[in-house]
Amino acid sequence: MSGGNSEERTEKPTPKRLREAREKGQVARSRELNGTLILMISALGLWGLGYLLIGDLVTIMREGLVLERGMAMDPVALVQQFGALVGRGLRGLVPLFILLVLAALVGPASMGGMVFSTKAISFKAEKINPVKGLARIFSAKGLMELVKTLAKFLLVVAASVLLIWSLRDELLFLSHESLHAALGHVGTLLAKAFLLLSSVLILVALVDVPFQIYQHNKQLKMSLKEIKDENKETEGRPEVKGKIRALQREMSQRRMMERVPEADVVITNPTHYAVALAYDRDAGGAPRLLAKGADLVALRIREIAGAHGIAVVSAPPLARALYATTELEQEIPAELYVAVAHVLAYVYQLNAARSQGGEEPAPPTDLPVPDEFK
Repeated sequence: MSGGNSEERTEKPTPKRLREAREKGQVARSRELNGTLILMISALGLWGLGYLLIGDLVTIMREGLVLERGMAMDPVALVQQFGALVGRGLRGLVPLFILLVLAALVGPASMGGMVFSTKAISFKAEKINPVKGLARIFSAKGLMELVKTLAKFLLVVAASVLLIWSLRDELLFLSHESLHAALGHVGTLLAKAFLLLSSVLILVALVDVPFQIYQHNKQLKMSLKEIKDENKETEGRPEVKGKIRALQREMSQRRMMERVPEADVVITNPTHYAVALAYDRDAGGAPRLLAKGADLVALRIREIAGAHGIAVVSAPPLARALYATTELEQEIPAELYVAVAHVLAYVYQLNAARSQGGEEPAPPTDLPVPDEFK
Protein backbone atom coordinates (compact mmCIF):
# COMPACT_ATOMS: atom_id res chain seq x y z
CA MET A 1 0.00 0.00 0.00
CA SER A 2 2.85 2.35 0.76
CA GLY A 3 4.16 2.04 -2.77
CA GLY A 4 0.77 2.58 -4.41
CA ASN A 5 -0.65 5.71 -5.95
CA SER A 6 -2.21 7.94 -3.29
CA GLU A 7 -4.76 9.16 -5.88
CA GLU A 8 -6.25 5.68 -6.33
CA ARG A 9 -9.50 5.26 -4.44
CA THR A 10 -8.76 2.08 -2.56
CA GLU A 11 -9.70 3.03 1.02
CA LYS A 12 -13.04 2.60 2.74
CA PRO A 13 -15.05 5.82 3.15
CA THR A 14 -14.73 7.62 6.45
CA PRO A 15 -17.79 8.27 8.65
CA LYS A 16 -17.67 11.91 7.56
CA ARG A 17 -17.75 10.91 3.88
CA LEU A 18 -20.70 8.56 4.50
CA ARG A 19 -22.56 11.25 6.42
CA GLU A 20 -22.03 13.86 3.70
CA ALA A 21 -23.10 11.40 0.99
CA ARG A 22 -26.29 10.65 2.90
CA GLU A 23 -27.01 14.37 3.28
CA LYS A 24 -26.71 14.66 -0.50
CA GLY A 25 -29.13 11.75 -0.98
CA GLN A 26 -26.39 9.37 -2.15
CA VAL A 27 -27.48 6.04 -0.71
CA ALA A 28 -27.67 2.56 -2.19
CA ARG A 29 -30.89 2.18 -4.15
CA SER A 30 -32.27 -0.60 -6.35
CA ARG A 31 -35.06 0.34 -8.76
CA GLU A 32 -35.56 -3.34 -9.47
CA LEU A 33 -36.22 -4.08 -5.80
CA ASN A 34 -38.64 -1.15 -5.53
CA GLY A 35 -40.46 -2.08 -8.74
CA THR A 36 -40.68 -5.76 -7.82
CA LEU A 37 -42.10 -4.97 -4.36
CA ILE A 38 -44.70 -2.62 -5.83
CA LEU A 39 -45.77 -5.17 -8.44
CA MET A 40 -45.94 -8.07 -5.96
CA ILE A 41 -47.88 -6.10 -3.35
CA SER A 42 -50.20 -4.88 -6.09
CA ALA A 43 -50.74 -8.48 -7.18
CA LEU A 44 -51.41 -9.58 -3.60
CA GLY A 45 -53.79 -6.64 -3.20
CA LEU A 46 -55.70 -7.65 -6.30
CA TRP A 47 -55.77 -11.23 -5.06
CA GLY A 48 -57.21 -10.24 -1.69
CA LEU A 49 -59.40 -7.34 -2.79
CA GLY A 50 -60.31 -8.64 -6.23
CA TYR A 51 -63.80 -9.78 -5.27
CA LEU A 52 -64.61 -6.36 -3.82
CA LEU A 53 -63.28 -4.61 -6.92
CA ILE A 54 -65.22 -6.94 -9.23
CA GLY A 55 -68.39 -6.40 -7.18
CA ASP A 56 -68.00 -2.63 -7.43
CA LEU A 57 -67.28 -2.93 -11.16
CA VAL A 58 -70.45 -4.98 -11.72
CA THR A 59 -72.50 -2.44 -9.76
CA ILE A 60 -70.99 0.46 -11.72
CA MET A 61 -71.66 -1.25 -15.04
CA ARG A 62 -75.25 -2.15 -14.08
CA GLU A 63 -76.13 1.32 -12.78
CA GLY A 64 -74.18 3.11 -15.48
CA LEU A 65 -75.71 1.26 -18.40
CA VAL A 66 -79.28 1.46 -17.12
CA LEU A 67 -80.60 4.96 -17.70
CA GLU A 68 -84.19 5.98 -16.95
CA ARG A 69 -85.95 8.41 -19.25
CA GLY A 70 -86.53 10.96 -16.52
CA MET A 71 -82.85 10.97 -15.55
CA ALA A 72 -81.79 11.31 -19.20
CA MET A 73 -83.77 14.55 -19.41
CA ASP A 74 -82.39 15.95 -16.12
CA PRO A 75 -78.75 17.21 -16.38
CA VAL A 76 -78.45 17.59 -12.60
CA ALA A 77 -79.48 13.98 -12.03
CA LEU A 78 -76.98 12.80 -14.65
CA VAL A 79 -74.14 14.63 -12.92
CA GLN A 80 -75.18 13.23 -9.53
CA GLN A 81 -75.35 9.71 -10.94
CA PHE A 82 -71.93 10.09 -12.53
CA GLY A 83 -70.44 11.41 -9.27
CA ALA A 84 -71.93 8.52 -7.30
CA LEU A 85 -70.46 5.97 -9.70
CA VAL A 86 -67.03 7.63 -9.61
CA GLY A 87 -67.17 7.73 -5.80
CA ARG A 88 -68.02 4.03 -5.64
CA GLY A 89 -65.10 3.21 -7.94
CA LEU A 90 -62.66 5.29 -5.91
CA ARG A 91 -63.80 3.74 -2.62
CA GLY A 92 -63.00 0.32 -4.02
CA LEU A 93 -59.53 1.45 -5.14
CA VAL A 94 -58.51 3.29 -1.92
CA PRO A 95 -57.27 0.12 -0.09
CA LEU A 96 -55.21 -0.81 -3.15
CA PHE A 97 -53.74 2.71 -3.33
CA ILE A 98 -52.77 2.49 0.36
CA LEU A 99 -50.98 -0.80 -0.30
CA LEU A 100 -49.13 0.75 -3.25
CA VAL A 101 -47.98 3.70 -1.13
CA LEU A 102 -46.70 1.35 1.57
CA ALA A 103 -44.93 -0.74 -1.08
CA ALA A 104 -43.28 2.40 -2.47
CA LEU A 105 -41.94 3.19 1.03
CA VAL A 106 -40.86 -0.33 2.01
CA GLY A 107 -38.34 -0.67 -0.85
CA PRO A 108 -36.22 2.42 -0.07
CA ALA A 109 -36.53 1.86 3.69
CA SER A 110 -35.19 -1.69 3.41
CA MET A 111 -32.15 -0.57 1.42
CA GLY A 112 -30.38 2.58 2.52
CA GLY A 113 -33.17 3.86 4.74
CA MET A 114 -35.49 6.80 4.21
CA VAL A 115 -33.57 9.89 3.10
CA PHE A 116 -34.93 13.27 2.03
CA SER A 117 -32.42 15.69 0.57
CA THR A 118 -33.03 18.86 -1.41
CA LYS A 119 -29.53 18.52 -2.86
CA ALA A 120 -30.57 15.37 -4.71
CA ILE A 121 -33.31 17.22 -6.61
CA SER A 122 -31.37 20.43 -7.22
CA PHE A 123 -30.36 21.39 -10.76
CA LYS A 124 -26.92 20.25 -11.90
CA ALA A 125 -25.48 21.18 -15.29
CA GLU A 126 -23.66 17.86 -15.55
CA LYS A 127 -27.00 16.06 -15.67
CA ILE A 128 -27.69 17.58 -19.10
CA ASN A 129 -24.10 17.32 -20.31
CA PRO A 130 -24.25 15.00 -23.38
CA VAL A 131 -20.62 13.90 -22.96
CA LYS A 132 -21.18 12.75 -19.40
CA GLY A 133 -24.49 11.24 -20.44
CA LEU A 134 -22.76 9.07 -23.04
CA ALA A 135 -20.13 8.15 -20.48
CA ARG A 136 -22.87 6.94 -18.11
CA ILE A 137 -24.53 4.94 -20.90
CA PHE A 138 -21.33 3.07 -21.79
CA SER A 139 -20.17 2.66 -18.19
CA ALA A 140 -20.37 -0.55 -16.16
CA LYS A 141 -23.57 0.73 -14.60
CA GLY A 142 -25.08 1.44 -18.03
CA LEU A 143 -24.11 -2.03 -19.21
CA MET A 144 -25.73 -3.51 -16.13
CA GLU A 145 -28.94 -1.58 -16.84
CA LEU A 146 -28.98 -2.98 -20.41
CA VAL A 147 -28.47 -6.51 -19.12
CA LYS A 148 -31.26 -6.06 -16.57
CA THR A 149 -33.66 -4.73 -19.20
CA LEU A 150 -32.97 -7.66 -21.53
CA ALA A 151 -33.26 -10.12 -18.64
CA LYS A 152 -36.60 -8.66 -17.55
CA PHE A 153 -37.92 -8.76 -21.11
CA LEU A 154 -36.90 -12.38 -21.65
CA LEU A 155 -38.15 -13.53 -18.26
CA VAL A 156 -41.52 -11.80 -18.63
CA VAL A 157 -41.99 -13.09 -22.19
CA ALA A 158 -41.10 -16.65 -21.21
CA ALA A 159 -43.32 -16.55 -18.12
CA SER A 160 -46.20 -15.02 -20.13
CA VAL A 161 -46.01 -17.72 -22.80
CA LEU A 162 -45.98 -20.48 -20.20
CA LEU A 163 -48.81 -18.85 -18.28
CA ILE A 164 -51.08 -18.40 -21.31
CA TRP A 165 -50.40 -21.96 -22.42
CA SER A 166 -51.22 -23.37 -18.99
CA LEU A 167 -54.46 -21.31 -18.75
CA ARG A 168 -55.64 -21.81 -22.33
CA ASP A 169 -58.55 -24.08 -21.33
CA GLU A 170 -59.81 -21.68 -18.66
CA LEU A 171 -59.58 -18.70 -21.01
CA LEU A 172 -61.61 -20.50 -23.68
CA PHE A 173 -64.24 -21.59 -21.12
CA LEU A 174 -64.93 -17.98 -20.05
CA SER A 175 -67.37 -17.52 -22.97
CA HIS A 176 -69.66 -20.19 -21.47
CA GLU A 177 -69.94 -18.48 -18.06
CA SER A 178 -72.40 -15.84 -16.93
CA LEU A 179 -71.30 -12.21 -16.80
CA HIS A 180 -70.89 -12.14 -13.02
CA ALA A 181 -69.09 -15.49 -12.88
CA ALA A 182 -66.89 -14.57 -15.87
CA LEU A 183 -65.85 -11.26 -14.29
CA GLY A 184 -64.94 -13.02 -11.04
CA HIS A 185 -63.03 -15.68 -12.92
CA VAL A 186 -61.18 -13.06 -14.98
CA GLY A 187 -60.23 -11.21 -11.80
CA THR A 188 -58.80 -14.40 -10.31
CA LEU A 189 -56.84 -15.18 -13.47
CA LEU A 190 -55.48 -11.63 -13.68
CA ALA A 191 -54.36 -11.74 -10.06
CA LYS A 192 -52.62 -15.09 -10.59
CA ALA A 193 -50.93 -13.87 -13.76
CA PHE A 194 -49.91 -10.60 -12.16
CA LEU A 195 -48.45 -12.37 -9.12
CA LEU A 196 -46.54 -14.89 -11.24
CA LEU A 197 -45.05 -12.29 -13.56
CA SER A 198 -44.09 -10.11 -10.57
CA SER A 199 -42.44 -13.07 -8.85
CA VAL A 200 -40.27 -13.68 -11.90
CA LEU A 201 -38.70 -10.24 -11.44
CA ILE A 202 -37.36 -11.32 -8.02
CA LEU A 203 -34.50 -13.01 -9.88
CA VAL A 204 -33.50 -9.67 -11.39
CA ALA A 205 -33.77 -7.92 -8.01
CA LEU A 206 -31.57 -10.56 -6.33
CA VAL A 207 -28.80 -9.71 -8.79
CA ASP A 208 -29.37 -5.95 -8.80
CA VAL A 209 -29.34 -5.37 -5.03
CA PRO A 210 -25.75 -6.64 -4.42
CA PHE A 211 -24.59 -4.84 -7.57
CA GLN A 212 -26.06 -1.50 -6.43
CA ILE A 213 -24.48 -1.88 -2.97
CA TYR A 214 -21.12 -2.66 -4.60
CA GLN A 215 -21.42 0.33 -6.94
CA HIS A 216 -22.41 2.64 -4.09
CA ASN A 217 -19.46 1.56 -1.93
CA LYS A 218 -17.11 1.87 -4.92
CA GLN A 219 -18.26 5.44 -5.62
CA LEU A 220 -17.66 6.46 -2.01
CA LYS A 221 -14.17 4.96 -1.74
CA MET A 222 -11.43 7.45 -0.98
CA SER A 223 -7.79 7.90 -1.87
CA LEU A 224 -5.10 8.27 0.77
CA LYS A 225 -4.76 11.94 -0.15
CA GLU A 226 -8.49 12.54 0.37
CA ILE A 227 -8.32 10.91 3.80
CA LYS A 228 -5.32 13.05 4.79
CA ASP A 229 -7.04 16.21 3.55
CA GLU A 230 -10.17 15.32 5.49
CA ASN A 231 -8.14 14.75 8.65
CA LYS A 232 -6.55 18.15 8.21
CA GLU A 233 -9.97 19.78 7.84
CA THR A 234 -11.50 18.04 10.84
CA GLU A 235 -8.54 18.04 13.20
CA GLY A 236 -6.66 21.12 12.00
CA ARG A 237 -3.10 21.62 10.83
CA PRO A 238 -0.30 19.77 12.71
CA GLU A 239 1.19 23.01 14.03
CA VAL A 240 -2.17 24.09 15.44
CA LYS A 241 -2.78 20.68 16.97
CA GLY A 242 0.68 20.76 18.54
CA LYS A 243 0.02 24.16 20.04
CA ILE A 244 -3.33 23.02 21.38
CA ARG A 245 -1.73 19.96 22.96
CA ALA A 246 0.95 22.15 24.54
CA LEU A 247 -1.70 24.45 26.03
CA GLN A 248 -3.61 21.44 27.31
CA ARG A 249 -0.47 20.06 28.97
CA GLU A 250 0.22 23.46 30.51
CA MET A 251 -3.31 23.71 31.90
CA SER A 252 -3.13 20.15 33.18
CA GLN A 253 0.18 20.83 34.94
CA ARG A 254 -1.21 24.01 36.44
CA ARG A 255 -4.18 22.14 37.87
CA MET A 256 -1.84 19.39 39.09
CA MET A 257 0.41 21.86 40.87
CA GLU A 258 -2.61 23.37 42.61
CA ARG A 259 -3.23 19.95 44.17
CA VAL A 260 0.28 19.55 45.64
CA PRO A 261 -0.49 21.57 48.85
CA GLU A 262 -3.20 18.99 49.65
CA ALA A 263 -0.67 16.12 49.69
CA ASP A 264 0.50 14.29 52.84
CA VAL A 265 3.90 13.38 51.42
CA VAL A 266 6.08 13.84 48.32
CA ILE A 267 8.20 10.83 47.43
CA THR A 268 11.28 11.54 45.29
CA ASN A 269 13.98 9.75 43.30
CA PRO A 270 15.54 12.10 44.76
CA THR A 271 16.05 14.55 41.86
CA HIS A 272 14.61 13.01 38.69
CA TYR A 273 11.11 11.96 39.87
CA ALA A 274 8.61 13.24 42.37
CA VAL A 275 5.10 12.01 43.25
CA ALA A 276 2.67 13.63 45.68
CA LEU A 277 0.33 11.35 47.63
CA ALA A 278 -2.67 12.06 49.84
CA TYR A 279 -4.43 9.68 52.18
CA ASP A 280 -7.86 10.39 53.66
CA ARG A 281 -8.13 8.21 56.75
CA ASP A 282 -11.78 9.15 57.29
CA ALA A 283 -12.89 8.21 53.76
CA GLY A 284 -10.85 5.00 53.73
CA GLY A 285 -9.58 3.45 50.54
CA ALA A 286 -6.01 3.63 49.31
CA PRO A 287 -3.70 6.64 49.04
CA ARG A 288 -4.34 8.71 45.91
CA LEU A 289 -1.74 10.26 43.58
CA LEU A 290 -2.28 14.03 43.30
CA ALA A 291 0.75 15.05 41.21
CA LYS A 292 3.76 13.55 39.53
CA GLY A 293 6.58 14.75 37.32
CA ALA A 294 10.15 14.34 36.16
CA ASP A 295 13.13 16.71 36.14
CA LEU A 296 11.90 20.34 36.15
CA VAL A 297 8.34 19.34 37.02
CA ALA A 298 9.66 17.20 39.87
CA LEU A 299 11.72 20.17 41.08
CA ARG A 300 8.64 22.39 41.05
CA ILE A 301 6.65 19.78 43.04
CA ARG A 302 9.42 19.67 45.67
CA GLU A 303 9.50 23.47 45.87
CA ILE A 304 5.74 23.71 46.44
CA ALA A 305 5.93 20.94 49.03
CA GLY A 306 8.71 22.75 50.88
CA ALA A 307 6.79 26.03 50.80
CA HIS A 308 3.75 24.37 52.40
CA GLY A 309 5.62 22.26 54.94
CA ILE A 310 4.88 18.93 53.29
CA ALA A 311 7.30 16.12 54.06
CA VAL A 312 9.60 15.10 51.19
CA VAL A 313 10.85 11.51 51.44
CA SER A 314 13.61 10.10 49.26
CA ALA A 315 12.67 6.56 48.15
CA PRO A 316 13.97 6.03 44.59
CA PRO A 317 12.47 2.57 43.80
CA LEU A 318 9.09 3.53 45.22
CA ALA A 319 9.07 6.91 43.45
CA ARG A 320 9.85 5.31 40.09
CA ALA A 321 7.22 2.61 40.63
CA LEU A 322 4.51 5.10 41.53
CA TYR A 323 5.43 7.38 38.61
CA ALA A 324 5.23 4.52 36.11
CA THR A 325 2.10 2.71 37.35
CA THR A 326 -0.25 5.35 38.75
CA GLU A 327 -2.08 8.13 36.88
CA LEU A 328 -3.30 11.39 38.34
CA GLU A 329 -6.23 11.15 40.77
CA GLN A 330 -5.94 7.35 40.85
CA GLU A 331 -5.36 5.11 43.85
CA ILE A 332 -1.98 3.43 44.09
CA PRO A 333 -1.63 -0.27 43.11
CA ALA A 334 -2.32 -2.83 45.82
CA GLU A 335 1.22 -4.20 45.45
CA LEU A 336 2.61 -0.88 46.75
CA TYR A 337 0.32 -0.54 49.78
CA VAL A 338 2.88 -1.82 52.29
CA ALA A 339 5.71 0.37 51.00
CA VAL A 340 3.54 3.49 50.99
CA ALA A 341 2.18 2.60 54.44
CA HIS A 342 5.78 2.63 55.80
CA VAL A 343 6.29 6.09 54.28
CA LEU A 344 3.02 7.47 55.66
CA ALA A 345 3.79 6.06 59.10
CA TYR A 346 7.15 7.82 58.99
CA VAL A 347 5.47 11.09 57.90
CA TYR A 348 2.92 10.95 60.74
CA GLN A 349 5.72 10.30 63.27
CA LEU A 350 7.77 13.13 61.73
CA ASN A 351 4.90 15.62 61.92
CA ALA A 352 4.18 14.59 65.53
CA ALA A 353 7.82 15.01 66.51
CA ARG A 354 8.00 18.45 64.87
CA SER A 355 4.83 19.65 66.55
CA GLN A 356 5.94 18.40 70.00
CA GLY A 357 9.60 19.33 69.61
CA GLY A 358 10.75 15.73 69.97
CA GLU A 359 13.45 13.80 68.17
CA GLU A 360 12.70 13.20 64.50
CA PRO A 361 12.52 9.53 63.42
CA ALA A 362 14.91 8.08 60.87
CA PRO A 363 13.62 7.91 57.28
CA PRO A 364 12.48 4.44 56.16
CA THR A 365 14.90 2.30 54.19
CA ASP A 366 14.61 -0.96 52.24
CA LEU A 367 10.95 -0.40 51.44
CA PRO A 368 9.21 -3.60 50.19
CA VAL A 369 8.75 -2.72 46.52
CA PRO A 370 8.03 -5.85 44.37
CA ASP A 371 10.68 -6.66 41.78
CA GLU A 372 8.24 -6.26 38.86
CA PHE A 373 7.65 -2.64 39.97
CA LYS A 374 11.29 -1.70 40.18
